Amino acid sequence: MLRRRDILAAATATTAGLMTKASAETGNQWEKIIAQYDVARDFIQLENGNFGTMARPVFEAYRGHLDHINRYGSYYARRQAGPDLMAVRAKAASVLGVSPTEIVFTRGATESLQTLIAGYDRLKPNDGVLTADLDYDSMQEAFAALVARRGVKLFTTAMPEPATHQGLIDAYEAALKQNPSIRLMLLTHVSHRTGLVMPVKEIVAMARTHGVDVIVDAAHSWGQLDFKIDDLGADFVGFTCHKWIGAPLGVGIAYIRASRLGDIALYPGESGQGIDHRLHTGTTNFAAALAVGAALDLHTSIGASTKESRLRSLRDRWAEALRGHPGLEILTPSDQRLTCGITSFRLNGKTSVEENRAVTADLLKRFNIFTVDRAGPAKGACVRVTPAMFTRESEIDALIAALKQIA
Repeated sequence: MLRRRDILAAATATTAGLMTKASAETGNQWEKIIAQYDVARDFIQLENGNFGTMARPVFEAYRGHLDHINRYGSYYARRQAGPDLMAVRAKAASVLGVSPTEIVFTRGATESLQTLIAGYDRLKPNDGVLTADLDYDSMQEAFAALVARRGVKLFTTAMPEPATHQGLIDAYEAALKQNPSIRLMLLTHVSHRTGLVMPVKEIVAMARTHGVDVIVDAAHSWGQLDFKIDDLGADFVGFTCHKWIGAPLGVGIAYIRASRLGDIALYPGESGQGIDHRLHTGTTNFAAALAVGAALDLHTSIGASTKESRLRSLRDRWAEALRGHPGLEILTPSDQRLTCGITSFRLNGKTSVEENRAVTADLLKRFNIFTVDRAGPAKGACVRVTPAMFTRESEIDALIAALKQIA
C-alpha cells in the first residue's frame, strides 16, 4: 500500500520552525527572513505586486509535491488528492477565520471574483451596479458585462485624491444616494493602482443600509494586512494566494458566507448545493494548491501583524520621507488606516501613461530600480512602488536618492 504524504507533510511543517515573530523585531534579525528568499540581486526589485516570490521552504515543498504527484500519477489524483486538498482548505479557512465549507480554491483572484460577479443571482433588469476608478480592470469589465447579460445599469465613481478615511466612505455613500437603483457594488480592499486601503467594514455596513450587496476584492490585502474575514463584514470575497501569501502561481480562494450561498448561482451542469458547485475549473494543479499549506505555515510563523508592520515600514521609509517634495505627489495619505506596503507616486503634472512609463524606464536604466506604471486613477496615471518581504532598507534608500534626482 502506498504511504500517504507523511514525509512531505513533515517537510512542510518545518517551515514553522524557520522563523518566529521574534526574528522580525530588528533589522539584523530580519535578515534571517530575507535569507529564505532566493531572488536576483542584480537589480532592485520594487515591483512585487504582480506575484510574490516563493520563499525557499515553500518552493521546496512545491517541488516535493510535484515529484510525488508525477511519481504516482492517476493513483494520487483518484485516491489521495481529495483528502490532501481538503486538509489545505481547512488550514486556509482557519487562517481566514471561517468554515472550510465557505471557501473554495480557484486559479486566482480574477477567477474567484468573476465567479462571484457572474454568479450573483439577485439582479433584476434595470437594477444598478457600481464600480470605482481604483478597482482592478478585469473586475470592472466583469461588472460591465452584466449590462448585456442581466440588463442592469452600470455606474462608476472616482475616489477622492487626496483620500481621507471618512471621505472614502462618503464617496461611496454619495454614489449610492445619487443612484438608488444600485443593488450590487465592487469594493477593492487594497488598490493595485495606488495601494490605497479602503475602510471595507464601514463601507460594507453603509451599503447594507441602502440594500446593496458588496463583492470585495482582497487580492492585494490577504497576507499584506492582518485581518480575518469577519473584520471585513462582507458576504462575498475573492482572494489570491500567489501574491502576499507567497504560494505558487495559479491558486486563489473564493469566499461565500454560508447564509448567502444560495445567492450565487450553481455552475452550469452542477447539481450539488455546496460552494464547490459554484465553480468548476477542471483538473486542478494539485501541487500548487498543496503548496499553499507551506505558504500559510510560513505566513503564520512570521505573523500577519509582523508582515504588515514590516511592509508598511518600508513604504513609510520612502513615501513619508518624500511627502511634500515639490516635484512629487504621493498618492496615499499618511493615515495608517489607509496604507500598506504598496504606494504610488507621480511627478507633478505628469499624468499620462506615457509620462509615467518614461519614469519607470528612467528608474530602471539609470538607477537599476524596477517599478511599474499604473493607469486608471481618475486624476491620472502613476508609478507603483511595491516592496516585498525580502526588500532591504538600503534598497528603499536607493529609491529615495533616485526620486530626488528625477524630481
